[in-house]
Amino acid sequence: MYEPTQLRTFLAVAQTLSFTQAARRLGLRQSTVSQHVRRLEEATGRRLFTRDTHRVELTEDGEAMLGFARTILRAHERASAFFTGTRLRGRLRFGASEDFVLTRLPEILEAFRRDHPEVELELTVELSGTLHQQLEGGRLDLVLAKRRPGDTHGELVWQSTLTWIGAPSLRLDPDRPVPLIVFPPPGITRARALEVLEEAGRPWRIACTSGSLSGLIAAARAGLGVMPHTRGLIPPGLAPVPAKAGLPELGGVDFVLLHGRRRATAQDAADALAAAILAGGDRLHRPPVGS
Repeated sequence: MYEPTQLRTFLAVAQTLSFTQAARRLGLRQSTVSQHVRRLEEATGRRLFTRDTHRVELTEDGEAMLGFARTILRAHERASAFFTGTRLRGRLRFGASEDFVLTRLPEILEAFRRDHPEVELELTVELSGTLHQQLEGGRLDLVLAKRRPGDTHGELVWQSTLTWIGAPSLRLDPDRPVPLIVFPPPGITRARALEVLEEAGRPWRIACTSGSLSGLIAAARAGLGVMPHTRGLIPPGLAPVPAKAGLPELGGVDFVLLHGRRRATAQDAADALAAAILAGGDRLHRPPVGS
């Protein structure tokens, strides 16, 4: 009833909330993307997206289709692998940014391990800047991380904006340096925060630095200062700093997949995990159930 090609297109649009970005990701014309979505909507008899000239949003039926689409595509891929006799093997070194510690990335990895039990998956969780360095040094095969400002390489998974967050009760004194809660160098959000504060002529001081996202969250919840963070990944107990605080805007951020040097023993596994992450990209800015 549902064509896998149309489901993949649907997931790409749902994750990017853009027909243009989905077309770029899939290497299709935008008219083809629109056609796939229209045919899927005809097959379901439901509207999956609301869209106008400015924005694209999932409907309630579109939200429901996310889970069905992933399940159908996984079953399709497992059946194809079974009947073609192809089983992935080898050692795959995967690096993920600290940003995804509190998201549903573990669910994606769990499904990948279940589908490909003979792949030895090694996970490294680090700062995006560190992961870029390790990838360039040949120590990782695939990385999911923030893209450095000015970079254009990498396969786009998700776009968001950076914002200042802190404890809801936090009040900043405009006459004192901004207390910052940041990752150590080479953290990409740290570098961006310092850059915009310097450009705005706003004094700052480091109130807390930690390589652990949990450590930064604890400091922020304690009211030690403000923290630059991805808007779509704000942890419970923290909130965006009100605009009246006068902090400069931090701008946008891209999360991308980057492949390392192609090792023959890891290439197919890296491609398969990249496909799984792209298919489940909407879960990367949703907290686990019950959190």
